[in-house]
Amino acid sequence: MKNNKIVLYVSLLVAGVLLGWLFTNALGNGSSSKEETDHDHDAVAEANQMWTCSMHPQIMQPEPGDCPICGMDLIPAESGSDGLPADQFKLTENAMALANIQTTIVGKGNVEGNTLKLSGKIAENEEENAVQVSYFSGRIERLNVSFTGEEVRKGQLLATIYSPELYAAQQELITAASLKESQPALYKAVRNKLKLWKLSENQINQIEASGKVKENFPVYATVSGTVTEKLVAQGDYVKQGQPLLKIADLTTVWANFDVYENQIDRFKKGQEVLITTNAYPNKEFKGVVDFIDPVLNTQTRTVTLRVVLSNKDAIFKPGMFVTATVEGVSGTKDEVLTIPASAILWTGERSVVYLKTNPNEPVFEMREVTLGNSVGNEYEVLEGLFVGNEIVTNGTFTVDAAAQLRGKKSMMNKDGEKVTTDHEGHLGTGNSSSGEESDPAHRNERLEVSAQFKQQLKTVFNAYINVKDALVKEDPTSTSASATALLNTLSKVDMKLLSDTKAHDYWMTLAGNIESSAASIAKTTDIKTQRNHFKQLSLHLINTVQLYGVNEKVYVEFCPMADNNNGAYWLSKEEKVINPYFGSAMLSCGEVKQVIE
Repeated sequence: MKNNKIVLYVSLLVAGVLLGWLFTNALGNGSSSKEETDHDHDAVAEANQMWTCSMHPQIMQPEPGDCPICGMDLIPAESGSDGLPADQFKLTENAMALANIQTTIVGKGNVEGNTLKLSGKIAENEEENAVQVSYFSGRIERLNVSFTGEEVRKGQLLATIYSPELYAAQQELITAASLKESQPALYKAVRNKLKLWKLSENQINQIEASGKVKENFPVYATVSGTVTEKLVAQGDYVKQGQPLLKIADLTTVWANFDVYENQIDRFKKGQEVLITTNAYPNKEFKGVVDFIDPVLNTQTRTVTLRVVLSNKDAIFKPGMFVTATVEGVSGTKDEVLTIPASAILWTGERSVVYLKTNPNEPVFEMREVTLGNSVGNEYEVLEGLFVGNEIVTNGTFTVDAAAQLRGKKSMMNKDGEKVTTDHEGHLGTGNSSSGEESDPAHRNERLEVSAQFKQQLKTVFNAYINVKDALVKEDPTSTSASATALLNTLSKVDMKLLSDTKAHDYWMTLAGNIESSAASIAKTTDIKTQRNHFKQLSLHLINTVQLYGVNEKVYVEFCPMADNNNGAYWLSKEEKVINPYFGSAMLSCGEVKQVIE
């Protein structure tokens, strides 16, 4: 009996200890300190880790495995695209260095010496323009003006015309001359009829004295000047009063400048200005404000300011770009916010710059701005920026290209929609959740340029393709030679074919960037260095093809593993991916991102 009690007590003791331990452990787990829970970040991060494919970033899975599209191993996805807002993006330090991207802090300052600079164009002096007409009907037997631009003098023979009406009128004169004693009124009426056809007294007297009718009659210039337009050709039949030639007296010309409405009070008639032009960079020409348009252009919010210039030496040509420096301007605003012209990208009516949003990291965002007058090589900013903002002032096109190709807000894509492609690979934008895509024509704004300029750009593009093909073949010597050939074709592009100011300014910047990248490729035979510069060259060519077109379908292709897994783009004439960044090692790595029609 005693032994049974001992066994019972021991059993109860063991059971109590066991229950107490279980109770205490459960209570402790349920009430872990907040400090312990809050500091278990690694476990939380591991639990929330998503996995994606380097070739197909749209794939997101909660655990590692294979890509359901290409079968590649999934890699850890970056959390929240580096934690940046939707409109911002980040460039690598390598890309910043290769493209020589520079930034500037925006600040206020006085207009230097109370001086403003206006941009304008030379135009014909409309007060000195004339139209040479035919004063009688007939057929042009001979036209003595050979080409537009020819100089003519007052009294010079311009054309010879056969006129049945004039032939009959001469016969009337000869008949009336024999009756002038008996019928003086008839004689006088016939002479006046010929005078209305601009025949001189000497011509009429010669016909009367000779008694012979002229079959072909001369037309003489009534003014001196330059033929700006031929309106007829030899053999044409013309009517009375029909224009034959347009003649402009270019001994004086107009220089027309645009003045924004907030600056109108700074100008007045009679104000002295200094005119400069790129054609004569070391010369200045004086002029005075002759006219300020009383009507505001509601589209550009500007008025035209006109300066009359003496042009006896034919220095100024109509259509030439000129700059006016206006001294001693004053107005209600003594201080202006200005930014360098190199920071600005124009498209249609929009002006955009790129803001560096993080002072310690290369993070950028597009910002639309409203501009005022140009002040030297800078523009006044009326809206969109504040003192202390840091903006890109060199390499702006490179930053814009990066924004475009990442689907961020850019010069070409003001809504910042995600870049998508249809089943044929054509570029579009749309909402990734809905799957809807927009017409690519609504995304890209193509600048209007001449067919001749596009053909010259196509030669440059073909030279770029040769560089790309040489990199595919992993031939650095051929790559260097192809880059040198590209530089040669680039030098032959005629900027005079660009009459539009924006198209001209864009090409000036793009051509400089293309030249810099191509020259860097040409001067080395290290293929790794060549491929680094080829990445930048490709971005500039992508912008060029998007802005101007080359009359050919072009494919924008992308490899996410190039440039140390930062990704790189290139252009191709064919849809098949042939990778210039890896050559035979990964020849087919990449995919078509855009199709530029």
